[in-house]
Amino acid sequence: MQKVDVVVVGGGIAGLTAAIYAAKAGKQTVVIEKQNRLGGRAISNEKKGAYFNLGNHALYKGEAYATFRELGLTLQGKRPSSFAYGVWKGKLNILPSDKKSLFTTPLLSWKGKMEFASCLMKLSKADTRQFDRISIREWVEGNLRDPMVRNIFYSLLRAASYVVGPDLPAAGPVLKQLQNALKGALYLDRGWGELIEELRKKASDLGVRLLTNTKVSSIDTRGGIVRQVLFEDGTKIDTHHVILATSPSIANELVPFAEKTALHTWKEQAIEVTAACLDVALKRLPKPKQQFAYGIDQTVLISNQSRAAYLSDDGAQVISLIKYQGKEPDPDKDLQELEGVLDLIQPGWREELIVKQYLPKMTVCHDFMHMKRHENPGPAVPEIQGLYVAGEWASHGEVLVDAATASAKRAIQHMLSLEGKERNAFYEHRGII
Repeated sequence: MQKVDVVVVGGGIAGLTAAIYAAKAGKQTVVIEKQNRLGGRAISNEKKGAYFNLGNHALYKGEAYATFRELGLTLQGKRPSSFAYGVWKGKLNILPSDKKSLFTTPLLSWKGKMEFASCLMKLSKADTRQFDRISIREWVEGNLRDPMVRNIFYSLLRAASYVVGPDLPAAGPVLKQLQNALKGALYLDRGWGELIEELRKKASDLGVRLLTNTKVSSIDTRGGIVRQVLFEDGTKIDTHHVILATSPSIANELVPFAEKTALHTWKEQAIEVTAACLDVALKRLPKPKQQFAYGIDQTVLISNQSRAAYLSDDGAQVISLIKYQGKEPDPDKDLQELEGVLDLIQPGWREELIVKQYLPKMTVCHDFMHMKRHENPGPAVPEIQGLYVAGEWASHGEVLVDAATASAKRAIQHMLSLEGKERNAFYEHRGII
């Protein structure tokens, strides 16, 4: 029978981050991943010399960036220019992204330009937590008067949250994400697969065992205490600490009688966010100046990430497009819309096409801070000693990858703090302290 201090179920960014911090705390740790490679939705695929992420990925200067730097990751890549266009009524217009574009954009009246600039200035200094209990729509309608300024902000906040509508997301976390985005994005060389490789190596160097192609069948929690992790092939690992870096639904499946725990609440309140993602590698750009655009009256975003990152072995231009989806996406219509946007921004792209990747319904996150949420998940499952959750869905105000790393760190910190309390209680009982 194997025995370890910590078992992490799930080898994505949250799982790897949790494992690294557990190992740094001196814990014998193992990561279990059911797929044949680590990384989850942060993997990259190499196709004909081009590196495709699973959808559009950018790293902002938020929680995850700080964590990766703290761990000593190199994060090779560059910041792209913020110059952008807006797609409005089937046409491209310069979007206000700096002083020059603010004054030259035809999208805004003079009064609208002043309001837009004033709002950005206030937002850059605001404590966004005061807006955690109102929706994006409530914030926009309550703070902005010019209709076109509202439209542009809806577009920017949609890009920050990946949520198609403004009524569900809590405004505070998304405004914080926009603050981070305004500091500049980082596009990573060879895609986020390189980030995963750095995390893998860091974990391995710290002694973490990394098991792929291995599926957990259940967690033994008899008596409300974590005891064992059971695998489909019949093997078991004894442990006192399990971190479920999975989706909320899988976490429920792995824990017996989960319906009697907070895991059930977290699963029931979860609202999945998906996007249709189209990536293309082109021999050249038909319109070299048109590289980045937000949809204003379309729920789309297009970015040539090659303008900042090394994403091909032969100089191909790798462009990512996404369409934020609602409850009933239509794969064919979504692809048609994305290709139509690409026709507008890079006319003649089909003649330059090397290879493409279309993901009709990519999970962006399993949950987020929204107006129907009852409570923030984790870090501990209160009914079961030694059981924790981590992932982008276990957000306490962070968004996407920031939530993944923050929740992972919360789980380890909670675990260590409980050990500290138990140790102190032991010494106090014996009159040592």
